Amino acid sequence: MKVALLTMFNGLSKTYSLVNVVEEQVGMLLRAGMEVKLLVSQDCPQEDRYGIYRDERIQWVKVVNRFEGEQIHWRDYSIAAGAVHDTFFAEADTVAGDYIRHLEDVDVCILHDILYQGWHLVHNVAIRKAQPYLPHVKFLAFTHSLPVNRPLETHWPFSARFTPMPNTTFIYPTEAGLEALSLQYNTGTENCRHISNSFDLLAEASGDVKLLAGIIDLLSPDILIIYPGRLSSGKQFEKAAALAGAVHTVSGWSVRLICCDFPALDTNSDRYKAIIREKGREQGLPEGDILFTSDLGWSDGFPHRGVVELFRLSNLFICSSFSESFGLIVLEAASGGNFLVLNQAVPALEELGNRLGAYFMRWNARNMGYDTRESYYPSETDYLKEHAGHIVERMKQNPVLHAKTLVRQRYSPESIWRNQLGPLICGLADGC
Repeated sequence: MKVALLTMFNGLSKTYSLVNVVEEQVGMLLRAGMEVKLLVSQDCPQEDRYGIYRDERIQWVKVVNRFEGEQIHWRDYSIAAGAVHDTFFAEADTVAGDYIRHLEDVDVCILHDILYQGWHLVHNVAIRKAQPYLPHVKFLAFTHSLPVNRPLETHWPFSARFTPMPNTTFIYPTEAGLEALSLQYNTGTENCRHISNSFDLLAEASGDVKLLAGIIDLLSPDILIIYPGRLSSGKQFEKAAALAGAVHTVSGWSVRLICCDFPALDTNSDRYKAIIREKGREQGLPEGDILFTSDLGWSDGFPHRGVVELFRLSNLFICSSFSESFGLIVLEAASGGNFLVLNQAVPALEELGNRLGAYFMRWNARNMGYDTRESYYPSETDYLKEHAGHIVERMKQNPVLHAKTLVRQRYSPESIWRNQLGPLICGLADGC
């Protein structure tokens, strides 16, 4: 399937929010295996391209922006009446010819603000002139600003901003605007759809995090736990795995534990990893949801910068360590907006946790000059489930954690494509 995005961009500055919206839609289409055409103004500089815009699979089309050798200056016709400049319709015919040539081989064309903005009136009229010559093309007309009130009386060509177009579905980023959108374009709400803007949390991530995200799903788990540290029994990874399993069992939520580990001289890595997986599995966590970055290509440790970035994605941090002198990693997890669960039996973690409002549990620990060992009644499993229930309830009641998790899960490009844009495009084109 071939999809065109008609933007008429004059440049690709990220300060223009629509450039970011289109960037993420291009990524969605390419990942779905679609052929992509990107229609921009002939004045859009090639050197502006960055990121996904440099992907060689994109077919760039520079739409004519000259008439009789002179640049077409886009005038703002946001008013609903009046007169257009003398060469307006001739310019529209010239642009329409380009649209017909460049859209004849596409299945779906996505319009971004072309039917909405007053300064795009010449392109609005042009695509309407071209549409009868493109009866096979399905159009998605995105509006990215507040719909305007439909005037009581309006005349051509100003009426183009308030008129439906054949084979066109009108799109707005929130459900709240659909009725106003239908009123502006004088069409039924059945011809209007809601497709959210996406937010790619990985767009500015380091190469290591992007590579990891290509191996593991970092976005969809309800609970994502990052536990960095030397793979030593002193870090008590198995305790964190067991609690993660209890959280999964108590809540029914999907839970993923990623151990950003590096070798310890005093521990057999393979044997200890088996123990960690077994302790998690005993409490209900599927073995596939306990992962070690040392098994995924980072045998000497995951970069510290990447760990800090992962904390921006995760929402639960468990520090079950046997001994800590301060716990800098706790500050890093807290700065990423994670719910903190710390080992109260470690003095440094208790002190830090009290300041940060952490949730406390007790595991074996090294105190000042002596070690402590914990006993649980009636069993460790009961202890874990009791506290897992408290943790789940507190996380449910925390609006910041709720918002953070929702953004990661529902507003990622993958989610918007899977649940909104993809089904619409495939439905219009009778399958992908």
